[in-house]
Order: sequence, then structure tokens, then C-alpha cells
Amino acid sequence: MSATYDIIIRGGNVVDGSGGPARMADIAIQAGTIVRVGEVREKGREEIDASGQIVTPGFVDIHTHYDGQVTWENRLQPSSKHGVTTVITGNCGVGFAPCRPHQRDTLVRVMEGVEDIPEIVMTAGIPWNWETFPEYLDSLEERHYDIDFAAQVPHSAIRVYVMGERGQHREPPTAAELVQMTEIVRDAVRAGAIGVSSSQHQGHRTVEGELAPSVGAADDEVLALAQGLREAGSGVFQMITDGFYAGGKGATGQMAMLRSIAETSGRPVSYTLAQKAPFNDLHVKMLELTRQARADGLPIKAQIFPRPVGFLFGLGLSLHPFRYHPSYLEIHDLPLPDRVAAMRDPARRKAILSEKSEHTNPISIILVSGYEQAFAMGDPPNYEPAPENFLSARARKLGISVAELAYDLLLENEGNAVLLNPATNFADGNLDAVHTMLVDDNTLVALGDGGAHYGMICDSSYPTTLLTLWTRDRPKGRLPLEWAVNRLTRNNAEAVGMLDRGLIAEGMKADVNVIDYNRLRLHPPHPVFDLPAGGMRLTQTADGYTATIVNGQVTYRDGVATGALPGRLVRNRVTA
Repeated sequence: MSATYDIIIRGGNVVDGSGGPARMADIAIQAGTIVRVGEVREKGREEIDASGQIVTPGFVDIHTHYDGQVTWENRLQPSSKHGVTTVITGNCGVGFAPCRPHQRDTLVRVMEGVEDIPEIVMTAGIPWNWETFPEYLDSLEERHYDIDFAAQVPHSAIRVYVMGERGQHREPPTAAELVQMTEIVRDAVRAGAIGVSSSQHQGHRTVEGELAPSVGAADDEVLALAQGLREAGSGVFQMITDGFYAGGKGATGQMAMLRSIAETSGRPVSYTLAQKAPFNDLHVKMLELTRQARADGLPIKAQIFPRPVGFLFGLGLSLHPFRYHPSYLEIHDLPLPDRVAAMRDPARRKAILSEKSEHTNPISIILVSGYEQAFAMGDPPNYEPAPENFLSARARKLGISVAELAYDLLLENEGNAVLLNPATNFADGNLDAVHTMLVDDNTLVALGDGGAHYGMICDSSYPTTLLTLWTRDRPKGRLPLEWAVNRLTRNNAEAVGMLDRGLIAEGMKADVNVIDYNRLRLHPPHPVFDLPAGGMRLTQTADGYTATIVNGQVTYRDGVATGALPGRLVRNRVTA
């Protein structure tokens, strides 16, 4: 019998992304589309035995920073190694378009500081064959990837493009410049941008400590961007507020701005939400205000993360507690083995431990401080360890300082040990606040930041955490598998208007995962040196992903890339 379909997935437990009950079914795929779900008696050119496994839609990650990586790379890893088949770039108001030739260094410096992408990587990797945002999209049109991506136009780039050095230095725009910003957003969305993004986050700074251009922008400027969506009649608005900093607007002020954005744009708005000391209850208040806004008909949701958002400490990574101690800086540029040897010298150890961090950027000091709740990650990594595993508890038991213990731990495994310092979602030493945010209907599971923070964060593996920790392994607060798959697929796809994916149903796009759920296991992050100019990035792998299918082609088998690159730029389909 000749083959009728390109691929048939047989006998899997289909968790279809709708949130409804799983069911046993075959899935037939033809020409990049799911054409049958149920019993399939015909043959396929390729058949995948999914018996004993779950079959899900491909995951949709709406918060990444692959803006640069899409210009030099064909694989959007680590995301694509964790069942993700679509990503949204251009978040947090940073990116590389629009950009005039003499402004490139400015956007590189902003991205280097905000997203921890080394300057040399961007200089070597980005082709800069565009100026406007539509030209940026055009430059990516013919490139092939292992997954699909869509892009947002970023506020900081818009501001610098329109205002030049005045925009870089955060001066106020003129009325004519506000009109130009509106036009840029409108034209970008009409050209295919999925939306616009902005940031008021005081932590978003260059390496030297200068705030990102969008931070502190007045309300009329932010609303000029929202007006661009109104005029385009399409798109979403993504915002990271100032909520983590004293002197900020507080929950009521933040929500007032988000409401104004939604009212002005008439479009969906999402914002970053996490639990962070000392504002441990801010997430509760923001969720309450979000529910009220939605009851008033405003399409506002919070983007949340299903585990601690933290900084990975390691001698071979971007950060560790002693990174800015003067006696460590003297040896920082040595090869790792030589650095380890120098740090084991008792005199050097005593000197480093006696010093404090010194840096012109106050955020850099914050990032390497307050690590009492840091912990060794383990294999598999445990993102919610028992309190006795925190550095503070271990140090007390040993009768030494937390700094001494951290120093000794970093030297383990010949300097390749990795510690996690949880910065958010861990204020009480557990993930109970995360559970509160996860089960709220007005949240979106996101914030993995794939393509950024190459040397300090590796969070794009979060789909695997959601499936393992929250539906299978956590002793308390366990959530239904069908709920988790919905949050990773259809819920996110609908949030950004990508209605052709995120669901296993006839006529839907053939982005599918076959997952050995019982064998699903996350491995610790580790560095690889595969960026332009030999730059380092962290990656993280997992067992249990039997197959990932993008646009009807198998891109990964058992976690190994097949070489197929069916992913493409996805342009917003403006209906206005």
C-alpha cells in the first residue's frame, strides 16, 4: 500500500492543548497540516510509534530575545530542545531595529548590559543589512530555522532611531517625535511585527550603568507606542514595569499605566510579574488588579515564570559572588585552570574574602550580592530544594561564613561547579508564590529569555520544568498535565494572535511533540562555545523528547537535531 500521509503518529495519548481530557488517537500530517485526529488506517511515509507516550502541540514561547541569534544562527537553542516550536522575540523594549548605521554601537551596548550578550558576539554575528523594522523583517524572510519565530518592535530602538543621542540619554521627545514613534509602530505591525515592547525596569542598564533608553519614559511616550497599535488595528503590547524598585509607581500606579495602554491601543497587553523581596506580596496585589481590569473589559495579562528566576554563579560564567572583588579581578582573565590554582592559594583566598564588590554599575553589585539562599543545582537540577540545602544553612552547620562556603563550592569540579542564586519567585524559600501565579487564569507562562543572558541565566528550558516539577514530581500543589500543556501551547498562541497553532486538531499547523512523559528529565545547564567569535553561552538539555515536528517535518529525534530547518519568520496578519 502506498503512503497516503507524510507522517502518522500512532497510538499516543493526545493532550491536545485545549485543556480538555487526554485521549488515545492517531495523528495524520500532510503538507505541514494536521489532517486527521482519531483512528488512521492509511499508511504514512514516516510513522512514529507514540504508544505509552504523550503527544502535544508544539510549545509557544512568547518571551525570548533571539533578535540577534536569528540573524546568524539557524537553530534557536536551547528553546528548540525543549519542545518549543514558535518563539516571540523583541521583548523588554530592546532589539536591533530600527537602527541607523551610526546608532549600532548604542543598541549593542544596551543589549550587552540588559541581556548579557557579549559585545564581540554581536559585532561578529549581526550583519546589519537593514535600517527600518520592515527591512529587518525582510532580511530574515528567506532564512531557515529549526522553529518559527515572530518579532516585536522594541521601544529603546525606536527612541534612539527617532531622537538620536537625546533618546539614548533619556531626554523627553517633542510632539513631532511622538508622532514619528507612533508611525514606526504602526508601520512595523503592518509589515508583520507581532507587536511592540517597552521597559521601565530600573535594572535594565548598560554594562557601565546607564539606564536603557526606554526606562523612565513619560506616559505620553508609552501611549504614543500604544497608539501605533491602534492605528495598525493589530498587535500586542509587552511591558516590564518598575515594580521591583523602591520609588516606583507601586501596584496601583503600574496598573494605571497598563490600563491606559490597553485603552489607548485597544489591543492585548502583557506585563512581567514575579515575587521578589522586599515586595513579597506585590504579585498578589497585581493579580487582584489584573482581575479587576479584565472584569472591566481590558485585555491585560501577567507573564510569569514557573520556577525561580535566578542567576547562575560559576567561575566560567558571567557572574559569581567575587566577580568584582579587586583581588579576584587581578586573575579574572586567566584561563580557568590557572584561575582555580590562584584561588586555591591561601593568601589569595584571604584577600578575596576580605574585600567587597566594586563596580560603577549599582545593578552589577546587586547581581552578585545576597546569595544566602543560593544552592548547588544538582543533577537533575532541583529548583525547590529543602532549606537545609541553602548556602546559609550549610555554612551554619559547618561553622563558617556563607562567603567562605560559596568560595569553596565554586572551586569544586575544577572550577566548573554551578550555583543558582534565586533572585525572584523564591522570597520565602519555596515556590508557593509561583503556584499562586500559575493557577490564576489571568497569567501567561513565559519569561524564559531564550537568546539572552548567555552567561548567567539558562531559563528557556522552563517547558520541561512545568511538565516535570509541576505535573509529576512536586509533592504538593501538583497541577493537571492537560492544564500545563494548554499553558504552553494554545493559551500562549491565542495571547499573541497566532491562532493557527497550539492545538492538535484537524486543519491546524503541524507543530507536534511526542514525549516520553515518564522518562522526561532535565539536565543541569552547562557552557558551550558556539557563538560568533567563539563566544560562550549556557545551554540545557533534557531526556524524553522522542520527536519534535515543525511545519510537518521532524526537527529533533531523542533530542538530536535531524538537520531539517522548516521554521520561518511568521509575520503578523493585519486585518485592519
